[in-house]
Amino acid sequence: MAQIDDLPPLREVIANHGLNAKKSLGQNFLLDLNLTSRIARSAGSLEDCTVLEIGPGPGGLTRALLASGAKKVVAIEKDSRCLPALAQIADHYPGRLEVIEGDALQIDPVSITGGDKVRIAANLPYNVGTQLLINWITTETWPPFWSSLTLMFQKEVGERIAAVPGSKAYGRLGVLAGWRCKGGILFDISPKAFTPPPKVTSAVVHLTPNNKPLPCDLKSLERVTAAAFGQRRKMLRASLKSLAPNTESLIEDAGLRPTARAEEIDIEGFVVLSNVFRDAATSA
Repeated sequence: MAQIDDLPPLREVIANHGLNAKKSLGQNFLLDLNLTSRIARSAGSLEDCTVLEIGPGPGGLTRALLASGAKKVVAIEKDSRCLPALAQIADHYPGRLEVIEGDALQIDPVSITGGDKVRIAANLPYNVGTQLLINWITTETWPPFWSSLTLMFQKEVGERIAAVPGSKAYGRLGVLAGWRCKGGILFDISPKAFTPPPKVTSAVVHLTPNNKPLPCDLKSLERVTAAAFGQRRKMLRASLKSLAPNTESLIEDAGLRPTARAEEIDIEGFVVLSNVFRDAATSA
């Protein structure tokens, strides 16, 4: 196993600080420094940017990001037990690691990264990963504060993010991600690489902003995709019935078949459909 610095091995760090992973926090610690280094490399050039990391735990990925030359890493950690281990890393890389104790869902990422060029890289806790991603790709300000996302999810979530129309995994998350971002799954990671091993394979996803996504009202797109995929087995004329009284004619105005199902509609189709529903609501 690669040794990227002269800090203690991660297993030793975990033992010394009593860091048994907590299921309630969605923790699964990645100990293979070959893999953490690969994730850090996948994030791109880090020398001139701030890296935001969520849930660093004992700091395996944190160390890889710093060893890869990250100008600065800002890490948000909810588990206070991990703070002494992270402080040891901060001492080893003076001035380059800032650790913030708290809940990433409650902290404004723009305020803590100082408006610098930001890349987000994280082995996201399973229980909040999807919501964090949605927050980052549905921000009102676009292009966003981040220039790339390099994130680890359960493979099933990764497949939903990268899904294409017609596939079983295609849904609201795939539409939102595909509308505003480019990218997909880079590689899988076996459960054996973690402590404790999760019951599922993980996947590393890399996304960059689509700086000029098709013009669309975000709230309308979220409403339409939530309704369409909330009843994905139904035809659009039925699944979207709650959004407007004249659903069928609005679907036709968008150039779509009222008898089509959500999984058949590509991203451009959902954008057009959302704009039609928004315009109809505005003129009503």
